[in-house]
Amino acid sequence: MNPHLSKLQPYPFEKLRQLFAGVTPNPQYREIKLSIGEPQHATPEFIKQALTAGLAGLANYPTTQGTPALRQAIAAWMGRRYGLEGINPETEILPVNGSREALFAFAQTVIDPSKGYVPLVVSPNPFYQIYEGAAYLAGAEPRFINTLPENGFALDLDALSDADWSRVQLMYVCSPGNPTGKVLNLDDWKQLFALSDKYGFIIASDECYSELFFDEANPPIGGLQAAKLLGRSNERLVMFSSLSKRSNVPGMRSGFVAGDAAILRQFLLYRTYHGAAMSPAIQAASVAAWNDEAHVLENRRLYVEKFAQVTPVVASVLKTGMPDASFYLWARTPIADTEFARRLLAEYNVVVLPGSFLARKANGVNPGTGFVRIALVASLAETLEAADRIKQFVSKL
Repeated sequence: MNPHLSKLQPYPFEKLRQLFAGVTPNPQYREIKLSIGEPQHATPEFIKQALTAGLAGLANYPTTQGTPALRQAIAAWMGRRYGLEGINPETEILPVNGSREALFAFAQTVIDPSKGYVPLVVSPNPFYQIYEGAAYLAGAEPRFINTLPENGFALDLDALSDADWSRVQLMYVCSPGNPTGKVLNLDDWKQLFALSDKYGFIIASDECYSELFFDEANPPIGGLQAAKLLGRSNERLVMFSSLSKRSNVPGMRSGFVAGDAAILRQFLLYRTYHGAAMSPAIQAASVAAWNDEAHVLENRRLYVEKFAQVTPVVASVLKTGMPDASFYLWARTPIADTEFARRLLAEYNVVVLPGSFLARKANGVNPGTGFVRIALVASLAETLEAADRIKQFVSKL
């Protein structure tokens, strides 16, 4: 067996299952699950129609690179969204089966363990656990940079020494962040690019929450957009995007990777052997989704409405507030986060995720300890009911 498998920790939701073992939820309440970042808004009908209309494609093997129509639709969207009209759909865009599998596979492509040292893969902390698993199974060591409330959840790039930075081969960044919702600004990107230039590591920009924001006049900046604004090329920079949150199609497993053409050429080679081609029917539905923005505007409107009504209720009893973007509230708990989640389930049948499950101890602290992640993914009525139950629960503590 691959010895690196022994380094993998249980996924947060397996930890949650173990935490809830033996808990009997209060039967007076129906379950409201706000623990998993799974969009629950309705999938647009036109996407379903495009999917079924594309079923004839099941008679053909798909290519790993995807159809020209899909890559061109993605390129057109990147032009509209980020002002990246010059992106080359032939060499700088690669469809993937959702950002999760691509984020994992990417590390297997770019990590070089033959340099005479153990490579480092840097990520924010708390973080999306795929980053850690990808690092270990590529033969690298994960290194975490804490994002703390006292620092506005910003990346403390001075936390790593020069010796550490010199071993970094890959850095994952997530903007808007999971779970804090923090958005990197242009100055943040400038610092990241300076470090990448100095030490030669690749930046993997996870932007799967990029379309969940609250101010239509100020959408979150993307990594490739930041590079363009700073007059840079896409060298050592790759972004990851997805339709799951944007278009409410998590079951389609559809996204893309874009950026440095030289890196994507090698990633395409890896994926050709990995067997990661996207189904033709999914590609057809994806073209329709990327070409339409009206459903995305409506999706954002629903989240804006939920955050406006739910946040004040939760914030009246827990220290939390509006994130920069995404669909999470990151709330500080008055008792241990694991006890909070367990008792909230037992007494009020609301499921939230302990923050400590989303982080690792670094520099003497687990930055998720004492927080819970609340995913506002259910309907407005359900999230308001859950918020009211949370308020009742905390008021009794």
